[in-house]
Amino acid sequence: MTTIAAQMYTLREFTKTPADIAATLRKVKKLGYDAVQVSAFGKIDPKELAGILSGEGLTCCATHVSLEQLRDETARVIDEHKLWGCKYTAIGGFFPKNPRPADWPEFARGFNAVVEKYRGSGIRVGYHNHSHELVRFDGKTGLQILLDKFSAEIWMEIDTYWIQHGGGDPAAWIEKVSGRIPCVHLKDMAIGADGTQLMAEVGEGNLNWPSILSACRKAGVEWYIIEQDICQRDPFESLGISLRNAKEMGLV
Repeated sequence: MTTIAAQMYTLREFTKTPADIAATLRKVKKLGYDAVQVSAFGKIDPKELAGILSGEGLTCCATHVSLEQLRDETARVIDEHKLWGCKYTAIGGFFPKNPRPADWPEFARGFNAVVEKYRGSGIRVGYHNHSHELVRFDGKTGLQILLDKFSAEIWMEIDTYWIQHGGGDPAAWIEKVSGRIPCVHLKDMAIGADGTQLMAEVGEGNLNWPSILSACRKAGVEWYIIEQDICQRDPFESLGISLRNAKEMGLV
């Protein structure tokens, strides 16, 4: 089984119609990927998507689903994931406008209740971080508060770029969630000529990949999902570069 997947959010400008989705998944397969994380797709019949994935020989290793869909359309979400043979989904994050310390445990309690609806379904629900969760409240980061308050059912989809962007150590956070990180987001950080932080292809930036990948192996990561929200070149080319570099680092 492959362990590397492409996060389709990277190609969101090319997945707006069923025809776009089919053509884009074909290109992703040709790049050398055998798995994808479904995210930011336009409207498509779930059965049609299942057929496209099967036809291209692509595994749907995970998805991103909105909190509202997870909460209000639980049966549909479960049925679709079973149709796709996918057992992992996650929300993209929690984004309070003017965060207060109490927001984090309050959100965790609500999210725990949503995730409880999936108990016994075979579908595991997770949380994906950005960098704002690394703001400290009374000496503790928002992400740590969430981790402390989340039920054990919730898995953590650590994003390497966003942890670094928030001033954290990606490897340390991966180690912190050992045993509950089946999927990780691999994304590099480069520094532009003007000193700004830029998203970069895996291996083309400055993250400590030997440390990160060692932590992933120890933590029990099953799927290494390559993503790049913003590309400095053609997004397909970026995904290809990241895949090549990841394989050179020993991922297969």
